[in-house]
Amino acid sequence: MSKILTRFLLALLLVIFIAPPIWAETTIIDAATAHKMQQDGAVLLIDIRRPAEWQQTGIAQGAKTITMHDPEGQTGFLAAMTAGVGGDKTTPIALICSSGVRSTWASAFLTQNGFTQVMNIKEGMLGRGPLPGWIKQKLPLDPAPTQN
Repeated sequence: MSKILTRFLLALLLVIFIAPPIWAETTIIDAATAHKMQQDGAVLLIDIRRPAEWQQTGIAQGAKTITMHDPEGQTGFLAAMTAGVGGDKTTPIALICSSGVRSTWASAFLTQNGFTQVMNIKEGMLGRGPLPGWIKQKLPLDPAPTQN
């Protein structure tokens, strides 16, 4: 076996057996389900997009706004999320972004950092592929929070 192939296989084994299973622990839900759960008080809905995006479209009705684009990076985002759930990382949360890319990353990141009930609204606000998203389904919106 060549050295390159051997190194590749060793790296692959490290990823498989040592790296945490970041995608397996996140539940994926659709926008309508998230809305119903939020209305029933079963989940805290959190919009992790940029403030400019909130201004462009509004936010999902009842959503808390905690941008993942914190000036302090991942540390700041984690601190803001922890504060957003009052320090209780067992709080059921559903993350939404524009199209599910950032919420997928954030779901995995939060799970790795002790959050135990993280849901990903993979279709996001704007939709993704065949998934229409929050806005096209005409789910209710709130105005964006005002900027200070």
